[in-house]
This record gives sequence, C-alpha cells and structure tokens, in this order.
Amino acid sequence: MAVITITKENFDAEVLRSAQPVLLDFWASWCGPCRMIAPIIDQLSTELAGKIKVGKVDVDANNGLAATYGVRTIPTLLVIKDGEIMDTMVGASSKDAIMQRLRPFM
Repeated sequence: MAVITITKENFDAEVLRSAQPVLLDFWASWCGPCRMIAPIIDQLSTELAGKIKVGKVDVDANNGLAATYGVRTIPTLLVIKDGEIMDTMVGASSKDAIMQRLRPFM
C-alpha cells in the first residue's frame, strides 16, 4: 500500500477514524534526516499493508497539524490508534528501530 499524503482536509477520515493504527511521518522537503528515512517509510507502507496505515504530513503545508500534535522537530513519527497518540519517535531512526516500536500495534 502506498504512503498516504495527509492534510488537514483528510486527517479526520484517514487518521482519527482509521480502523488500523496509523504511522504518521511529519517531514519537510528541506529536511535532510527526513529525506534519509523516506525510503524506510515507503518500505514500511508496503510491508505493513493491512496492519498499519502509513501517512506523511508535510509540516510546511500543514503547520496547523504539526502544532496540534506538538511537533517541534522533524522528522517526528507518531503512532495513532483510535484517535490517540500511542508512541512518538523523534529524529531519524533505523528501520529495525521503527519496526520494534510498531510491533505492539500490529
């Protein structure tokens, strides 16, 4: 499954009302560490299809969402389940480290 672009318009439907847990990547095009983990996020969206939905929030285009969720540093990964933040990862991480944090939600 492809990574979903999350905006304030689709946030409610795609994230808050999602039947699956959602891994949200808050990123920006000018952020080096964000570009570094982008291929990992893409891989996870394919490997976790049907278990965890993966979305990306461009903080420049959606700074309201970033502010609402207290995102001050990017990349920030949030795991949201049933509308609640279940886990937060700040900074670039390895695929293994991210998978380990996601396992309890699968």
